[in-house]
Amino acid sequence: MFAGVDIGGTTTQVVLCTTGLNVLDRVEAPTPAAEGGQAMMHVVLEALRRLLDRVPARLVGVGVGAAGVVDARRRRILVASDSFHAWAGFPVAATIETALGVPAFLDNDVNAFLRGEVSKGALEGESDALGMTLGTGVGGALWMDGELFDGPHGAAGEIGHIPGFGDRPCSCGGSGHLEMLASGRAIAARYEERTGRRTTAQGVAAAAGRGDPDARAVFEIAGSALARAILMVAGVVDVTTVVIGGGVSRAWRLLEPSILRALAAEPSVSGRPIRIVQARLGRDAVAIGAASRAQTEFGVAAPW
Repeated sequence: MFAGVDIGGTTTQVVLCTTGLNVLDRVEAPTPAAEGGQAMMHVVLEALRRLLDRVPARLVGVGVGAAGVVDARRRRILVASDSFHAWAGFPVAATIETALGVPAFLDNDVNAFLRGEVSKGALEGESDALGMTLGTGVGGALWMDGELFDGPHGAAGEIGHIPGFGDRPCSCGGSGHLEMLASGRAIAARYEERTGRRTTAQGVAAAAGRGDPDARAVFEIAGSALARAILMVAGVVDVTTVVIGGGVSRAWRLLEPSILRALAAEPSVSGRPIRIVQARLGRDAVAIGAASRAQTEFGVAAPW
């Protein structure tokens, strides 16, 4: 079997999967992000050991999807947000290998999300796709010619931090980024600007469902911005299939129509219709995608 690990800012999830990527068992635990890399890896390893005690099968590889900018080739975290202490530079995969004696592989969490949706989710078997996650921030990843394309520096597909979406300052230090219109944090902020009422993105979605015009306008703006980003990707790399996940995607009945309206007003350069689908794996997507990476790499992982 293969293990998949999803290290998020709040929760760490570990799953054990069959070779068919069916989840046999799972453990969730709080992520001690403020306590540093060693503490986070202690949680991961304890979860793995608990699962191995419960499931009588042989572990042959571990995949990890982690928040932050990741160097998948050197298997280290390059950049992490301020909420993570002593995480940048941490040797995630090597730590697991030393502790368990099996090969381990590291991906950015959004890359792992897309692997999961292509391997076992909404886009199973798809050869080319853009993956987007809408949560606290906006993440992106590219799947091209049947494999992940992360670019020479590991940042391919990171559409959330491309400028051209107004002039609002972004949490990353830049301005005018997609994240400031389409993330959960941004949706809540834009609604508060309009109404003076403070709530969450989920609260804004609920208000929109009750017919609140300001809430509906905020989601219309978010959907329009997402469509522009999707068209940018389609124009540069000719990818016209998109899977969208993350917490904000649960408001699909609000997002999908606004995205489709904007796409209808300005079709892709290729003239091919753009297909938008909601992610299917939910909270398991990153962990299953990480396990898929381990499964794919296992045959060439010397000297195991």
